[in-house]
Amino acid sequence: MTIRVLIADDQALVRMGLRALIAAEPDLELVGEAQDGRAAVALARSARPDVVLLDIRMPGLDGLAALRQITADPDLAATRVVMLTTFELDEYVFAALQAGAAGFLIKDADPTDLLRAIRAAASGEALLSPTVTRTVIETFAGRPSVAAHPRLGELTEREREVLGLVGQGLNNAEIAARLWISKATARTHVSHIMQKLGARDRAQLVVIAHGSGLVG
Repeated sequence: MTIRVLIADDQALVRMGLRALIAAEPDLELVGEAQDGRAAVALARSARPDVVLLDIRMPGLDGLAALRQITADPDLAATRVVMLTTFELDEYVFAALQAGAAGFLIKDADPTDLLRAIRAAASGEALLSPTVTRTVIETFAGRPSVAAHPRLGELTEREREVLGLVGQGLNNAEIAARLWISKATARTHVSHIMQKLGARDRAQLVVIAHGSGLVG
């Protein structure tokens, strides 16, 4: 399956590097480039990419505002957005996760990490940039402005347990090993949790888990 990718960054050099990297991969296809948030939203709506690599800081309409427009568009429900950032401790990290970002990628990340992030996002397994540590997310997710999800009561006890493990950053295989269940069962639990809570992806589940007090 070919993964259709849109890149949005105001720096021409960054776009050139991403373009070259994507062009070299047989399973990736570049469907558009944008240098600001407004153009990124317009291109996302016309090209319907699988993954958008979106710079978080851009002139005019910034990446966070563009992210909100993309994730609010029902026609782009299948599009995953990975935010590009220069700093691990970017002040917008938590706001972007709340707005539906599938994950984060540091701009100077290793090319193999970037490719892995694109493919993970496309498969729905995206979480965070390999260089954005779990501690960073816990710091943002621990802010007092976060409230428990209103539909948390719809989860079974097992699903609440799984959600807590997702919040710790565990993948399906690690959850399965921790709970002595099969990987397929763990995947089913995560899928049911996402449906019940209306989460776009695992990144939003991390925010929900922390905000609901399910991560110790």
